Amino acid sequence: MKISPGKLAGMKAVSDGRGAIAAAAMDQRGSLKKALAKEKGGDVSDAMMEEFKSAVTEVLTSHASAILLDPQWGLPASKKRAEDAGLLLAYEESGYDNTQPGRLPGLLPGWSVRRLKEEGANCIKILLYYTPFEADDVNRQKHAFIERIGDECRANDIPFFLEPVGYDPAGGDEKGPDYAKTKPDVVKQSMAEFTQDRYGVDVMKVEVPVNMKCVEGAASFTGTAAYSRAEALDHFRAAAVVATKPFIYLSAGVSNAEFTEALEFAAESGVKFSGVLCGRATWKEGIPVYAKQGIGAFRAWLEGEGVENIGNVNERIKAASPWFAAYGAASADALA
Repeated sequence: MKISPGKLAGMKAVSDGRGAIAAAAMDQRGSLKKALAKEKGGDVSDAMMEEFKSAVTEVLTSHASAILLDPQWGLPASKKRAEDAGLLLAYEESGYDNTQPGRLPGLLPGWSVRRLKEEGANCIKILLYYTPFEADDVNRQKHAFIERIGDECRANDIPFFLEPVGYDPAGGDEKGPDYAKTKPDVVKQSMAEFTQDRYGVDVMKVEVPVNMKCVEGAASFTGTAAYSRAEALDHFRAAAVVATKPFIYLSAGVSNAEFTEALEFAAESGVKFSGVLCGRATWKEGIPVYAKQGIGAFRAWLEGEGVENIGNVNERIKAASPWFAAYGAASADALA
């Protein structure tokens, strides 16, 4: 197995010395602006969004192999990352098209893979709301959309990270116990679909295949069981076995304690995950600090609790396998 020089360079830039991806995520846009406005009790300016992202980047990239940012408010922050931290840039518009059913995606106007690469991106990331249980005509559009992005990344010789986020097409609560029973199939089938070569995806940024709040016996369990501990471990294995490309886990807005427990389950299950791209589980509890007390208090919070949170995650990804192992290689250079 060989990969192209640009893709190899990009993968090396965002992984650590042993080939694990220990990346921080700070590309939240609409959800972050709403959360800040709620805590502040008023409007949130572009300058505040940039300041928040810059503080997170400056403090946390000393403890991360890379940072994921957006070109809307994240470019000033990208210049403040640690010298050895790689850069992923988001290419999709925040949210989805809510004028029609199917959560159809869109790309940021005025941007292309070439332009993101010119801004210093080592890798390109796309978030796609996806479920195999959606109408066929909707998923055909999404499959073609990802094929086009894959081709654009191939043409610009840069790695493509795809983040499929599951949902209930009937409008149910994705955080509830009913969806928890469907979630393992959504994650597994998404991984099987998008690790096909036709899509050109280099790394899958995937959800944990279970809702930890619904795992009987887990510390995160909240009282309504969807699976036993043994069944949850089997769901981790079942999702991993269908993937033909490296995959990493996203935190999906859960608490630091819940996400780190999920990573412990991944390690216990023996799956060969290649790291994390973790955002809100690291910094979201600092949102009210910034909104109510300002940048000085927020930086102090990041340097304390924020660093502790990312340290908790880094401790759990000692169990991760290097990304190049998914290609059967003993080192990244063996793929050159």
